[in-house]
Amino acid sequence: MKNLIVDATRDKIFLTLIVSENIYTCTHENSKINFEKLMILINDFLKVNSSTLDQINIIYVNRGPGSFAGIRNSLATIKALFLTKKINYYCFSFEDFKGFKEVKYEEVPSLCEKFKIKKNLINPIYLS
Repeated sequence: MKNLIVDATRDKIFLTLIVSENIYTCTHENSKINFEKLMILINDFLKVNSSTLDQINIIYVNRGPGSFAGIRNSLATIKALFLTKKINYYCFSFEDFKGFKEVKYEEVPSLCEKFKIKKNLINPIYLS
């Protein structure tokens, strides 16, 4: 099973790929240029880690709070992957995981299951 985690809500874009017990990560500057090429960044990241979108089982995307542009672009990209590739996704917020102070990205899939985060539901949290 391969899971992809996308977080573009902060000052960096974080991508994490979980393949069984292996965890791969990368970061990119959170900028307008990178928002516009988020899909390219994801594809390049997967390619470097010997994976493709067709091998991804589930995508987890951070819905905020955070940057409006980052949240909007990451949610739109993941929704497009759902529509075109039929890859299910979970929109999470670190605020969903009450009682956990420092959540690591590799813990997100199990925490989404534990806290019963709903699949394929978008409910962004923007900073005002």
